[in-house]
Amino acid sequence: MNGTRVVASPGSGQTRDTHRLRRLAISGFVATLAAMVATTLAAALGRAAGVDFEVPDGGETIPLSGIAVVTGFFSVVGTVIAVGLLRWSARPAERFVWTAGSLTVVSLVPPLLSGADTATTAALLGLHLVAATVMIPALVWSLRT
Repeated sequence: MNGTRVVASPGSGQTRDTHRLRRLAISGFVATLAAMVATTLAAALGRAAGVDFEVPDGGETIPLSGIAVVTGFFSVVGTVIAVGLLRWSARPAERFVWTAGSLTVVSLVPPLLSGADTATTAALLGLHLVAATVMIPALVWSLRT
């Protein structure tokens, strides 16, 4: 070519993509905090209602802080998946719904296999669904806008 260059304008796709990634990361962070609070409050209510959150392996009780930390960790993992799909998928929101839905179903298996009593198992299943109910819509909304 004759030395002709194309220079991206300030409103180019790269800037728009950067803003979308930033907005998704912020939404993921806020949703993660909300999911941590929601699951911790739900666990506290469960504990007040008599759920012991005792896992038979070693007889240890799951602390509320443990529920918050695990919720936060896996919520961040979900946000990273959403960021990856935004970056490399032509249909990130649809792909995320399928991925997150599948991972939510998979996450329901360990409580069922834990050997905990019925109340603890039901509470743990509910906590997984609470976190998914907070995280998935928030991230899908950010992926679509």
